[in-house]
Amino acid sequence: MAKITFIGAGSTVFVKNVLGDVMSTPALQGFELALFDIDMERLNDSERLLNSIKETLGSTCQIKAYTDRKEALRGAKYVINAIQVGGYDPCTITDFEVPKKYGLRQTIADSLGIGGIFRNLRTIPVMLDFAKDIQEVCPDAWFLNYTNPMAVLTNVMNTVGGVKTVGLCHSVQHCVSDLFKTLEMDPTGVESKIAGINHMAWLLEVKKDGVDLYPEIKRRAAEKQKEKHHDMVRFELMLRFGYYVTESSEHNAEYHPYFIKRNYPELIERYNIPLDEYLRRCVNQINGWKEMREKLFASESIGHSRSKEYASYIMEAMETNQPFKIGGNVMNTGLITNLPKEACVEVPCLVDASGVTPTYVGDLPPQLAALNRTNINTQLLTVEAAVTGKKEHIYHAAMLDPHTSAELSIDDIVALCDDLIEAHGSWLPEFK
Repeated sequence: MAKITFIGAGSTVFVKNVLGDVMSTPALQGFELALFDIDMERLNDSERLLNSIKETLGSTCQIKAYTDRKEALRGAKYVINAIQVGGYDPCTITDFEVPKKYGLRQTIADSLGIGGIFRNLRTIPVMLDFAKDIQEVCPDAWFLNYTNPMAVLTNVMNTVGGVKTVGLCHSVQHCVSDLFKTLEMDPTGVESKIAGINHMAWLLEVKKDGVDLYPEIKRRAAEKQKEKHHDMVRFELMLRFGYYVTESSEHNAEYHPYFIKRNYPELIERYNIPLDEYLRRCVNQINGWKEMREKLFASESIGHSRSKEYASYIMEAMETNQPFKIGGNVMNTGLITNLPKEACVEVPCLVDASGVTPTYVGDLPPQLAALNRTNINTQLLTVEAAVTGKKEHIYHAAMLDPHTSAELSIDDIVALCDDLIEAHGSWLPEFK
């Protein structure tokens, strides 16, 4: 029996969406859905939930929870990854609270910035352990990565882990619809082209019936900026650099050196920037799960309608050879010609029985490539730190980070990195 393995299956709501999608897809019936997580209680919740969905849908998939990761992976055709190493407490709290002592504030801290660097450093060794298992027990599997920091982890799994990996993020899928909703425009029939790097890909073209919609988008955006709204950072970037960026304003506020600045505290209010946002989201999610769990299991039969998550559509395309287009994170094999070849880029990809085939983009507008490179610099030095075990590359990554370097001196950056290494303790044993 063919197998789909889900690592991080304690993410019960996400498992419901992704594997509920699988059980809703005719071409994916008969697969074993192998669940693995280090949290036994959440793993059991996911197994119970999926069995209920299976019964409601009449799916022929088989649900099985594993306590041995290698056995969960053995023979898998597809592996879905949704782990978070270190969790909210202690690691996410550490990522925020230690930098705060230096006056360095963050919003999300899960992809770039000092928080993103350390999230990478504690996650990469775990991911490479996955890669070793995959090489041994399912070497031909496709690895569908949903875990942040997306660009670095997808890069490492491809280049160091030697695993066929594509990174999947929601930001490309929702970019145009979210923009048009905010500007009260109709997205029906709109054609778009998006490329760049994860969380900083660019809406390069947006047309309807051959007509460029950017002039109207920018006119409305300039008017919208006169009032408070949730997307002020992205609109400012678009009006200054010419193009709309895929990921949210709270993320992009900390990817650039322009918005969170101690010497300009008024910018937080001006651009409506939610400092410490991810901490609040984590607490709300933890508290909300208790209530959600009760509601989910109160029903004897739990149904599911197929979501827009890419995973099931990718597997369906590979199984049926019916092509499907995604925005995927892949290595830059000459795809974006003015970004480094060592980078992981986010580009349109075609999926069919031959796998994931990324499309050629060419040069990005020079200002956009320049902005991407500021983030790629930190990403690549973080990879170097994790792979070589050299602490100085952690310093290099942090010193090259746009937000960190705009706020702190070199001495403070090094001291902050040392404090974070100390605070993470056993999560980063190789750097102690």
